[in-house]
Amino acid sequence: MSYFIAAISNSGGAPEQAYRKMQSAGACPERPFSEMFKLEVPSLMVGTLDSLMTLSDELGKTDSIVEQTVRKIEKTAADLADGKAMDLTVGGVPAARYIQQFAWDSAKYPNRRPLKELVALITGGAVAVEEELKQLTQSFGDKVVALQEMKRRKGGNLLTSDWNDVLNDQIMRKIQLIDSEYLKTVFVAIPISIQDSFEKGVYSLGADVVGYGGPDWSNDASMLGEPVSFGSNVDRHKTRGSPVVPGSLQLVHQDEDSILYALTILKGQYESGYYENGEFHQGNKIDFVAEFAKICREKRFVHREFTWDPSQASKTSIAHEQMQVEVDGMNAALFRWCKNHYGDAFVAWTHIKVIRVFVESVLRYGLPVDFTAVLYKVHSGKEAELVAALDKNLGNPKKDADEEDDGEEFHDFVLLKFDP
Repeated sequence: MSYFIAAISNSGGAPEQAYRKMQSAGACPERPFSEMFKLEVPSLMVGTLDSLMTLSDELGKTDSIVEQTVRKIEKTAADLADGKAMDLTVGGVPAARYIQQFAWDSAKYPNRRPLKELVALITGGAVAVEEELKQLTQSFGDKVVALQEMKRRKGGNLLTSDWNDVLNDQIMRKIQLIDSEYLKTVFVAIPISIQDSFEKGVYSLGADVVGYGGPDWSNDASMLGEPVSFGSNVDRHKTRGSPVVPGSLQLVHQDEDSILYALTILKGQYESGYYENGEFHQGNKIDFVAEFAKICREKRFVHREFTWDPSQASKTSIAHEQMQVEVDGMNAALFRWCKNHYGDAFVAWTHIKVIRVFVESVLRYGLPVDFTAVLYKVHSGKEAELVAALDKNLGNPKKDADEEDDGEEFHDFVLLKFDP
């Protein structure tokens, strides 16, 4: 829906004559390009010619600033409504009706204040509304992102989801979990596409990590069970192997894209101390759990420190429900805010348009203030025809209607477009 605000000089005649002239120019049976409404422009403080010219230049920017606030509220409300009717009104009536029945709000914008102060008052209010909207949408956006992340963890595949959210008692009762001094059950998730290769090679993961060297009892069993001299006399790393315990692989759960396994690994290995040249060298503990995690990362397997907690699923579900309630509440509150502040922003925008008409009319037609302004509601697809008709019937017939001034379209009368 497009509107044009037009103003012409009364030229000392009655305003009714100017009104009829503007009606016949583009809103009559011979030229049915629009519907026309009277636009009452109040008597505003003129000030000096220099101040009016300066204000005229600034008003274009101010118009854009206030319109931007209106558009942002509209877009936010549309996003929140998600296709439903927004029902944004101005003072309880649709925006179109407000424009067509416009009356200056003297209580909110006293028309006897200097124009510069009046424009600053309107602009400041619009900027404050936009800043508040920015803060509210940022808070709401952060909450939505947190909810989406929670949904992603819960609804994603086993490579990304929280395993406590996916697993249940029925699944875990079938899994043997070990956490002793020497052994630990760990969990690894893989894409289902590499299932065969993973299962074939799982017992060779980290094949050079564990040192299995020691006394060779197979060649000489005579000392079996007797004290053996370890330390520097035994090469623990002569024979190496994987920390994965043979036969320990258990399939825990799978979905369309991924599989979760449990397997048991050696926690670590102690290399005993020894004497050399009369000096004792302290033994040390090698951590196989950390080494195994590193190997999984290199192969792009998903390995996490995981402890099965039966209560975690219910906790996560409750947290998810609470987060959803918070998001829905913020959505409703922000939508109410948009409905409440849309009218304020739109009223400010309309008053800026009217101030622009006043300033441009005074600059064009001079003093005393004597002009008539109307609002044209353009019929669908008739915008170009309306402008051409107005130029022909309200403009100077000696001038080319398409003449441009400083690269901008020029008209012999005041004409402002208004696209609410």
